[in-house]
Amino acid sequence: MGVFEMVVLIVAISVGAGVYQNYLKLKVNSRDDGEADLKIAQMQSEVDRLKERVRVLEKITTDSDRQLHDEITRLA
Repeated sequence: MGVFEMVVLIVAISVGAGVYQNYLKLKVNSRDDGEADLKIAQMQSEVDRLKERVRVLEKITTDSDRQLHDEITRLA
């Protein structure tokens, strides 16, 4: 094996190792993205639930006394 073949082999191994390392990083990042997507979905559902609660509380505080009394009586 000549010097030229040796240099080409070393460069090929170095490039291959770099490509493999990037592949492993990408694989780890995609798994982290999946976990982040799940956490975002959970947070979004909690935000939606809290928005609904705020809507109900706003309705209760802005209703007239008669409407509030009727609703409480109906629920009891």
